[in-house]
Amino acid sequence: MGDLVDQNLVGQIKLLLETSRRDVAVTVNRTLLHTYWEIGRLICEYEQLSDNRAEYGKQTLKILSKELTKEFGKGFSVSNIQFMRRFYQTYQIQQTASVKLSWSHYCELLTISDSDKRNFYEREAENSNWSVRELKRQIESSLFERLLLSGGETNRNKILSLARKGNEIAKPEDIIRDPYVFEFLGLPDNKPILESDLEKALVEQIEKFLLELGRGFMFVGTQQRVTLGNHHYYIDMVFYNKILRSYVLIELKTTKLMPEAVGQLNMYLNYYAQEVNDHDDNPPIGIILCTDKDSIDAEYALGGLSNNLFASKYVLYMPNKDQLIAEVEKVLENWHKEDFDV
Repeated sequence: MGDLVDQNLVGQIKLLLETSRRDVAVTVNRTLLHTYWEIGRLICEYEQLSDNRAEYGKQTLKILSKELTKEFGKGFSVSNIQFMRRFYQTYQIQQTASVKLSWSHYCELLTISDSDKRNFYEREAENSNWSVRELKRQIESSLFERLLLSGGETNRNKILSLARKGNEIAKPEDIIRDPYVFEFLGLPDNKPILESDLEKALVEQIEKFLLELGRGFMFVGTQQRVTLGNHHYYIDMVFYNKILRSYVLIELKTTKLMPEAVGQLNMYLNYYAQEVNDHDDNPPIGIILCTDKDSIDAEYALGGLSNNLFASKYVLYMPNKDQLIAEVEKVLENWHKEDFDV
């Protein structure tokens, strides 16, 4: 009987239902954010009228939580009500909060006290359509600090750009992170690993690897062959970034950066530019992922190349957040000092 139904009709109805469900979800989310913002506003205004604010903070929220839970069920714990109050305090102009993000997203964002950092993660979560789990992982992996340090030197303009727009991708340098964090592989950091094993592990966790690489990446394949004369070479991993319209060639090294690796990847980039690129593709980008890169070796090995070729460290564990923050502050301190001296 089902064969007698026009599949075009079925497809149209399915599309209508899916669109309707999305619209309902968007409406519910927008209403929920508005409601929680209004609850936060009422609490803050009531708090301002209270003679004993400290006592209010200790007792009133508990009473409010109990009454609302009894009437409306889950969702009104003391901590969640505190987030509603903080939500209003942080976004006193309600329209500045994105309705594309859920309340659970904002509960994660509101744990970040630094406004620039919080704004960055909010913009990136919105632009990259991160789930709450993905947002939490990027915060824990100190993505904000890693991007600030990836260029080797940072300044106020870059911080403001990240805070206002997220990680805007306009040139090859914008997709580079240093270090890359592969904690999702579950590999031991204190044991040697073969490059083939690292490649296999990344392919098995390709969705998480794509998240770590950033926006716009599409996986092409591994061990992509390059034939020059009678010799065959193989590129470890090839991606395509649809924002930059560029192939991205990645070479994996389980040692520190070696100059010969730079020369080999540069050869691959020349091949892709001549033999693989379509007329509307931009020049390919090469990234060497290694365990360490001596600054002097890297400077001389990468210097003077016409191709877009970069080297970045990778780590198999979450980086020390305090250490990364300290590095950012040190760079900013030096920048402010230089600006003052001038």
